[in-house]
Amino acid sequence: MSHADDPTLSSSPLTSPIDESDNQLSPPLDPQEPQNLPGLDGTPVRWFDADRKEPYTQITPFQEQNDTSVEFFYKPITLTALGVGMAVLAYVAMTQDVLKEGEEKKRVGAYAAVASFLLFSMIQFRDGPFVRPHPAFWRVVLGINLLYELAMVFLLFQDLDSARAMMKYLDPNLGKPLHEKSYAENCELTVQNIWNAIDIFCLAHALGWFGKALILRDYWFCWILSVAFEFAEYSLQHQLANFAECWWDHWILDVLVCNWLGTYLGMKTCQYFEVKHYTWRGFRQTRGIRSKTKRVISQFSPHDWTTFKWEGTASFGHYFTVVLLLAVFLAAELNPFYLKALLWMEPDHPFVIARLVGVFLCALPAVRELYQYVNDPRKTVRMGQHVWLLLATIGTELLVITKWSQGQFPEPLPTRVRWAWAIGASLLVLYPTVRFGLPAARRYLRHHERNAKQKNA
Repeated sequence: MSHADDPTLSSSPLTSPIDESDNQLSPPLDPQEPQNLPGLDGTPVRWFDADRKEPYTQITPFQEQNDTSVEFFYKPITLTALGVGMAVLAYVAMTQDVLKEGEEKKRVGAYAAVASFLLFSMIQFRDGPFVRPHPAFWRVVLGINLLYELAMVFLLFQDLDSARAMMKYLDPNLGKPLHEKSYAENCELTVQNIWNAIDIFCLAHALGWFGKALILRDYWFCWILSVAFEFAEYSLQHQLANFAECWWDHWILDVLVCNWLGTYLGMKTCQYFEVKHYTWRGFRQTRGIRSKTKRVISQFSPHDWTTFKWEGTASFGHYFTVVLLLAVFLAAELNPFYLKALLWMEPDHPFVIARLVGVFLCALPAVRELYQYVNDPRKTVRMGQHVWLLLATIGTELLVITKWSQGQFPEPLPTRVRWAWAIGASLLVLYPTVRFGLPAARRYLRHHERNAKQKNA
């Protein structure tokens, strides 16, 4: 059977953004270079007529086509991983000095179930758009996202008091009411007040916007998101006291200092990766301790880099994508503030930090998949798994917060905030109507008139 006759080998459109980049573990071949075609110039050759010395009989080894720095980590080891995992489970479950009576057994059992699921996800989930430091790492990230989504779905069917009691199983120190701190007590613009407002959260702001710049890879998008978040804090400070800040804290310390610094460093990092010359050599082919060390460190850098050009005004689809991504990012930023307030957790609690780090890791491949889904619809006919699951996670968090917030924030939404949101929503609808709707309507009418004239003629 020829290559063209085999339906399993025929070309088909990619089903998700992962299909194009997963297999490209090495830089693409130069189209000018001669490539081995199946058969003799594409014509099938019978096996008894084939000359084993001809190029069409040669197959390039996988190690030469792909970057396998350490070949062991790129070989399928599913049965080995299964055996090791079962041995660890047997040891932990059968060794009495490891487990204690009561809650300790339940906790270790829950951890073992989570570890088993992550092992399965590492081995069996589909690859994502990234191959550094290893595709298995991003499969585990997807597995963690799925576990968190399932936990949020479970909490969605619990009342707030039950959820607070459940959190005490994870951390006995939780379950105690906390006082929300306000940052708008002394708003006089003085050097002393600004100095007193600088704390560890300023560094967290800068690091957070450094990560957002790596995710979005666009200056304007980051600036719009930064300003929109400050307006969101203004709008919601009647519910959460820690959203109440001085004007100079909002616009000088946050936007112009911390957010700008993180965005600037993040975009400079993106520019470095964009112009960097990527040449991957295997670990065995690298000579010298210094070169091998640099090769190991470079394993944790991107394999290649794609510059994002969102072009929100190019078409209605791009505009809708940008607005949707902006709304999702705002929700992802606001959700942890509400969750920690409702579940009585401090801002520096490990659960809060783990949620922020987890969303950052999940957003890296998710936004990459979304960008390819929007900009390459012919090849990417299905939304990628990372972006689909992250959208579901943020949406589930919103449902949980909406349910638990009933009766927790009795103060109504201020009138000026309602007017501000109404005007903002109107502008978001008015712009695409004028920019895309009216020209499309005029084109449709002209086309209809032209067809009518042709029929009358």
